[in-house]
Amino acid sequence: MATSYELTYIVRPDLDADAKKTLVERFDKILADNGANIAKSADWANRRFAYEIAGYREGTYHVVDFTADDNKAAAEFDRLAKISSDILRHMIVKRDAE
Repeated sequence: MATSYELTYIVRPDLDADAKKTLVERFDKILADNGANIAKSADWANRRFAYEIAGYREGTYHVVDFTADDNKAAAEFDRLAKISSDILRHMIVKRDAE
């Protein structure tokens, strides 16, 4: 049975619209190529941070809901997000079975 995940990541606020769209498409493709079925991928909000992250005081939050049979997609996203300078922070949460 597939496991449900919710992934939230924060994109640098100084990326232009085209670069941000390309980034989101690239990371959605990374998930899909590693066995994830994406239910939703959408911007949540531009938010101001409580503290500075990598020199930025705000960022664009992006939320992805997906399912996968194993954690391969989540692990690959995690690995690549850590080395991407365009993603300031990310968090992957396994959702409880409903």
